[in-house]
Amino acid sequence: MDFSAFTYILHQMSPYLLFGFFVAGLLHVYVPKDFYHKYLGGNNAKSVILSALFGVPLPLCSCGVIPTAVSLQKEGASKGATVSFLISTPQTGVDSIIATYSLMGLPFAVIRPLAAFVTAIFGGFLTNAFQTKDEKNQILEPDSDECCCHDHDCDDDECCCHHHGGNDHDCCGHEHEHGRGNKEKSRIRRVFEYGFSNMIGDVGKRLVFGLVAAGLITVFVPDTFFTQFANIPVINMLAVLVVAVPMYICATGSIPIAVALMIKGMTPGAALVMLMAGPAVNAASILVVGKAMGRKTLLIYLISIVAGAVAFGFVVDYALPREWFTAYLPDAMSAHHHGEGASWWEIASSVVFVILLVKELVLKPLLKKFRH
Repeated sequence: MDFSAFTYILHQMSPYLLFGFFVAGLLHVYVPKDFYHKYLGGNNAKSVILSALFGVPLPLCSCGVIPTAVSLQKEGASKGATVSFLISTPQTGVDSIIATYSLMGLPFAVIRPLAAFVTAIFGGFLTNAFQTKDEKNQILEPDSDECCCHDHDCDDDECCCHHHGGNDHDCCGHEHEHGRGNKEKSRIRRVFEYGFSNMIGDVGKRLVFGLVAAGLITVFVPDTFFTQFANIPVINMLAVLVVAVPMYICATGSIPIAVALMIKGMTPGAALVMLMAGPAVNAASILVVGKAMGRKTLLIYLISIVAGAVAFGFVVDYALPREWFTAYLPDAMSAHHHGEGASWWEIASSVVFVILLVKELVLKPLLKKFRH
């Protein structure tokens, strides 16, 4: 594996990831639990748009968004609003937007959440347009086997329900006394616990996978593999879709993979398809959405994501200057390879981030295993 590429990506992302996780903790603690439910009810265009808008900054993966969507539906959100939320939320988050800027530059950091927002609205409107009267009254039920709480230590009051933004009574059958966590912990402590413990535990494995995959791509994919199709971006995009749709990766973990593919010659538009389709849909979410909302809604959900990703991919490749999306990458990588080392701040952030990863992914599971 090319460890120089691996460490470069780690140093570039770590400071922004830590900041993004902190902001995610602030959103989790200081935004009232019923805020999203209050404004997303109703079977109308407003609820679809607000669902997309509120979903963009939320740091939830494609798995974690399911119990939150269940809660929204039970609060009266339309099926279109629910689909809009399911599409926009996993594609981006405050942490992944900041991390995208750190490694891919401002244009990608702007167009990525914009694409998620527009695609979500399209999917929500399409869902409402094809609903029958009976479907408008249907309640979305979760599949308990797919609940994301099984991936977390549910001994903590906030892990199962608050971690995913759901109501206290809506996640995995657990019931918690509302507000009990507030009495036990100060708000600032909960900010750090959510941002640097729960969040890292949630995205850590997939982020490590993304970093390792980026290193493998750098080493084993020939430099000319994608450049030979540079004049036919649609082939790049279709190739990415075949890999990205079934792959289980979070919005942040997809960033180093997209960077590595661009270094190998993939077009910026195809890289955007990876950033959108990879986090938004995977085999697990397909099964859950299909079972909970029906085949027709699942088809609309998939069509919206794929069509939105390809459409924005074409906008990037054909309507916008390519230099916006490629100039940052070569300059940064060439500076790294010519011996310009990382700053002390980047190195310190990387060390802290690795320590937190080891704590959440190695030490915490071991301690839990010994306790049982």
